[in-house]
Parts: sequence; structure tokens; C-alpha cells
Amino acid sequence: MSVSLFAAALAAWRATNGIPRSAEPPLDAVVKLSIRAVEGARTADTLGAEREGTGIVIDSQGLILTIGYLVLEAASILVMTGDNKIYPASVVGFDHATGFGLLRASPAPPCAPVVIGDSSRIGELQSLVVAGHTSAGGVSGAALVSRRRFTGWWEYMIDDALFTAPPRYEHSGAALFDGEGRLVGIASLWVSDALNSGVAFPGNMFVPINLLKDVLPDLVSEGRRKGAARSWLGLNTEQVEGHVVVTRVLPDAPADLAGLKRGDIILGVGGDSIGGQGEFYEKLWTNAAGDDITLHIVRDKVVKHLIVQSGDRLSYLRPWRLN
Repeated sequence: MSVSLFAAALAAWRATNGIPRSAEPPLDAVVKLSIRAVEGARTADTLGAEREGTGIVIDSQGLILTIGYLVLEAASILVMTGDNKIYPASVVGFDHATGFGLLRASPAPPCAPVVIGDSSRIGELQSLVVAGHTSAGGVSGAALVSRRRFTGWWEYMIDDALFTAPPRYEHSGAALFDGEGRLVGIASLWVSDALNSGVAFPGNMFVPINLLKDVLPDLVSEGRRKGAARSWLGLNTEQVEGHVVVTRVLPDAPADLAGLKRGDIILGVGGDSIGGQGEFYEKLWTNAAGDDITLHIVRDKVVKHLIVQSGDRLSYLRPWRLN
């Protein structure tokens, strides 16, 4: 059952107007990140060559969790703690499936790490705390107004994403804490309709912390999740009236090399029709990176069949991690 507009607005107001919390969030573990991308970074045109956001210290050896897009193709990373001390850091791992990124500051900042919570226990309309470094938005209240699948235009989809209101504009990598001060999510995006109700109700999307738990050991030891990399085409798409429309093709990505173009409408994958972006990703990800994938498209009112040799997104970046 979806939350009503009135209930969501009231919960957001309560969360930002002094409703007591049973525990304060561990703000010493919330740090600011300043990132400079490598020269010629493929992500610079969309993410910028210089990026700022928030990271969360999650262990005593300086391991820092953030949203992954901040650290893609990073040449240098600086960590600023609450007392404004600066520490250099390097990328440890990135997981495209969840969107999480991991860094390690050296030496480790002298703070107690956060306690990882259970995002499945957060209920709709619950008051929460969003925290960034004081120079990256500081601390604000928010309410969980919905939780559902999130489908992104950059070949990204997660289940049980957390949507909060009111919106926070300095959101990248910000921590979401429950009432006990436990970490339950990492901020990814500003969204125009956090309720998914068809009316404007701005808020933020957070990646639930439970998605980290299974993959964290792989990210620390291998830099990425173990197993075959899932297929990636290098497309941006938008769902328009149930149709998947190509809005951008990344230069030199698999889709570009196969001849896919902006404005193409994707009807199916490998002989199977698709009913929207979610189905497109589900069928695409049954293949591994390197597999040939047949796309059925409409271009200029003509149905065409294109074979794309899929790739690994991390292999496309320059580089995705500096050792």
C-alpha cells in the first residue's frame, strides 16, 4: 500500500522539526571527499573532472564507504574529517550492481567507525537522519516515504531502494542513519517524485545498506564482486510510454561499436520482447560481459536487428582503480 501525499508531507515535516531521536548519529565517522579524475576520464563529461561528496568510515583501518560514481576514474582523493584534518585516500573497490564505492584513507582517521544497521527494518514514514560533513550539507532530518525498485538510465537497477523527503541537494554519498544511529543507506540521487505517484514530490534515493553486506568481502579483497562480470552496452535509455528509447550512446562503448544510435527504440533482446526498462535490464543481465547480444530495435520506422558484443563497464573506464 503506497503512502498518501498528505501522510508523506506530514512525516517529512515531523522529521525536520525536532522530533527526538533515541541516539545521535556518529558524526565523527562522516567525512568529506574531494576527488579529481584522471586526465581524459570517460566519466568527466557527466560527473565532472572534480567531484565532492560524503564518505562514511566503516572500520578502524580507514575503510570508507561512499556512492561509487564519485570515485570512478579517480586520480586523487582527499578525505576531510570533522576537525578539518586532511588524509589521502585510494580506491579499494567499486560495485556497479549496487552503486557502492570503497576507499581507504592512509593513515586511518582517528574516529570510531559507524555501526552497520539493517535497512530491511526501516518502515515507511519513519523519521531518519541524513548526515554529511559540515561543509557538505551537514545534518538534516528526513522521513522514509517509499521503498521500491529503482531503475536508472545508466544500465542500473536495484530492488528495495529507499526514498526520503524532504529533498537534500548536497546528497552524494551522504549517510542515512536510523533512530539508533546505525547506518542504513547511502545517498545516490535527487529525485522529482519520491512517492512514485505521478505528482511532483521531490526527495532523495538511498541505496540500502543491506546490499553491501554480501559483496563487501569481495570489494575489499578483489576490488569488485567475484564471478563473471555482467553484460554492459554503454547506453543511456529512457522509458517512454512503455518503450525503451536510447537517449545516449557512450563513445567507443559496445553499443557505439555495433552502430546503435540516439533515438533507437529497443523492442526486444535475444528474440524476447521487453515491456520496459526493467525487463530490458533483466534480459540483458542474463548474459555475461563478452557475450554477443541481439537487440531488436526500431529506427526510422524500420525494425532492425543489431548484434552487440557486450563489455565490462570497469574495463571501459580509464582506469577504474589506481593501485
